[in-house]
Amino acid sequence: MTVPNTFGANDESEEREAPIKVLTAQEVQQLVAKQPKQSPWMVVGLQVVVGLVISMVSYGIYSDLLVAASVAYGAIAVIMPTAVFVRGLQRAVRKGEQGSAITNFVVWELAKILLTVAMLFAAPQLVVGLNWLALVAGFVVTLKVYWLAVWLRPSDPVSAIR
Repeated sequence: MTVPNTFGANDESEEREAPIKVLTAQEVQQLVAKQPKQSPWMVVGLQVVVGLVISMVSYGIYSDLLVAASVAYGAIAVIMPTAVFVRGLQRAVRKGEQGSAITNFVVWELAKILLTVAMLFAAPQLVVGLNWLALVAGFVVTLKVYWLAVWLRPSDPVSAIR
């Protein structure tokens, strides 16, 4: 019994694909050297700038300091945990703990999540008269800076492979 090919490809087209090239250690080093260097602190810096801008824009639109403070707190709830995450990972790298890179990443990502949740729970006590919608708006817009940082990276890393 034959199974129909639902993807529209036949066996011949699969055979014509280019073989995967295995790189030597020297080729890998050259490829890594060509990769653009981007500091994770650039992401934190962009988050700070975006947080300030959206706080000022919200104050300009609503003329309400409480709305601007709520937006700013939402931005801070992203910025502070990100800064802790970056600092923790960089410290681990400086100590030479690269063998446990995945463990370090998971631990610091967990710390980032827990700090974010704690900051969101503390928000009503820290910002009296908190506007939750403004806080969430500040949080989401600042969180999307990761995509902006990817878009603004120094150069195209794929071109180094060609």
